[in-house]
Amino acid sequence: MTPQRITLVTLGVADLDRSCAFYGALGWTPAIRTETVVFYQLQGQVLGLFGRKALAEDQRRPEAELGTGAITLAQNYATPSQVDAAFDAAVAAGATSLKRPEDAFWGGYSGYYADPDGHVWEVAMNPLWTLTEDGGLTLPADPS
Repeated sequence: MTPQRITLVTLGVADLDRSCAFYGALGWTPAIRTETVVFYQLQGQVLGLFGRKALAEDQRRPEAELGTGAITLAQNYATPSQVDAAFDAAVAAGATSLKRPEDAFWGGYSGYYADPDGHVWEVAMNPLWTLTEDGGLTLPADPS
C-alpha cells in the first residue's frame, strides 16, 4: 500500500450535464463519460463528477443526502494575475464568487468560488511553494 496519495476525487453533482458544461467552459475535457459519471484526467489523478443520487446508491446509502462545501479543492498558480484570470474564468462560466482573490495573511494571494453544485475551489499563489512547469506542486522541505 502506498501511503499519502489520492488517485481519484469524486464530486457528487445534481445535474451532470450542467456540471460538464461548467467544467467545459473552464477548458476541461472529459476522458470518460457514462450516463451517471464523468472522469477528467489530471496530473497523476482523476476528478470524477457523479450524479448525487447514483453516487449515494453506489455507496450503498441510497437515502443519504450528500452535501457540499465541507472541503476545498485548490489550484495554485505562479502569479497573482494568473489567480485573477482563473477566478474570473470560473465566475464567467457560472461559478459563485465567495471571496475575490486578495492578499492573504500567510503571504500569498488567494480567492474562493463555488461551482454550480456548491463545491468550493480555491485559486491561489503561494510564494513559499514551488510549482513545476506543468503546474505540479512541491512543498518546501521541512526546515526543522
